[in-house]
Amino acid sequence: MWKIMMVAAIAAGVQFGWALQLSLLTPYVQLLGIPHKFASFIWLCGPISGMIVQPLVGYYSDNSTCRFGRRRPFIVAGAILVIIAVFLIGFAADIGHAAGDQIGKASKPRAIIIFVVGFWVLDVANNTLQGPCRAFLADLSGGSASKMRSANAFFSFFMAVGNVLGYSAGSYADLYKHFSFSKTPVCDIYCANLKSCFIISAIILLSVTTLALSLVGETPAPAEKNPAGAEAPAAACGQLLSALREFKRPMWILLAVTFVNWLAWFPFNLYNTDWMAKEVYGGKVGDGDLYDHGVQAGARGLLFQSVALGAVSLLMEYFGRRLVGAKVIWGGVNFILAAGLAFTVLVTKIAAKTRQYDVHGNALPPNAGVRAGALMLFCVLGIPLAHSLRSRIHLLQYLWCRPRFVLRSSQHFNLHTSDDFVFWWGTS
Repeated sequence: MWKIMMVAAIAAGVQFGWALQLSLLTPYVQLLGIPHKFASFIWLCGPISGMIVQPLVGYYSDNSTCRFGRRRPFIVAGAILVIIAVFLIGFAADIGHAAGDQIGKASKPRAIIIFVVGFWVLDVANNTLQGPCRAFLADLSGGSASKMRSANAFFSFFMAVGNVLGYSAGSYADLYKHFSFSKTPVCDIYCANLKSCFIISAIILLSVTTLALSLVGETPAPAEKNPAGAEAPAAACGQLLSALREFKRPMWILLAVTFVNWLAWFPFNLYNTDWMAKEVYGGKVGDGDLYDHGVQAGARGLLFQSVALGAVSLLMEYFGRRLVGAKVIWGGVNFILAAGLAFTVLVTKIAAKTRQYDVHGNALPPNAGVRAGALMLFCVLGIPLAHSLRSRIHLLQYLWCRPRFVLRSSQHFNLHTSDDFVFWWGTS
């Protein structure tokens, strides 16, 4: 179990970087000169890399005969890519200026190119890291369903820890003072804080990954494990399609609801701090400090959300097994998500109605009631987020590990029985 905890702790380092992406990068791309309406196109790299990179990495990892193990080389490669991506994102403005961007211009095309490349590399790296980490947890569980549930709980818990640390760093306005080199003529205070956050992210990920892989060994797979020559990378996609063809109607309903669930999460994850800065605080990008204060308040809200996420992740199994049942939890959290997203409209309307201005016509920060309502909304949304993240983990493990782990585990519980399967996949 201590080995499972060590490997699961890598999720904290990965999630620290994700937290910075979710809270700070949408405002940052606008400071670089990317229009607000185009910001979402940059985020397409997440789902695209997830669909392509994770199955391929999982396939090659499953069939690897490397003497260092099947999972560890991919985890190391992902960590190195994260370090490269963090450098490109954090120093995009400085590199762009050295390449010819001029100070004072609203758009910085060279910095934008560096940033976009770093952003895509970061998403590819995170997907390269997370897949083998989850598979490593399955390997360490040895086919035990109870250990696998514990591994998923630890993974979700450390994701919450990474979120707390990342959002705390994003909400701290004077972080750049601890990294004096971060503020430059082309990188203002907000940019310097972002750069400092990513430096801390790289240090944390490097530390937890080195510690975990140094203490937790892995037995190399035998060379004859895949005698057919692995057929081709397309075999991984074939296995996925094969699994999909065997799904019954209840499973397709689960998949459909999960699809809509993440479709609902995407705009909130993309614009949460931007929404807080513009709609709640009434700030404008690059126009005074009000927008920056709103972004920091949004990061603080995401911090509270992560605390709720961590607590709910640890309690989910208890409530699902012993109190209300998996189906009630699975349905209830989706209704909570729908209500929470609807309340963003209400908070926006109240903030606009109660907004006050100074003698020069500049918007003032919202009153305490509006701020408290917005922060409470972030916190409540941590409940469905805990369930959504764990559902995604279990779905990926079912699709990838099915030939290796799930069918072996079927001796412990019947995966085709709706109650057990919904609980294992949806709440565990």
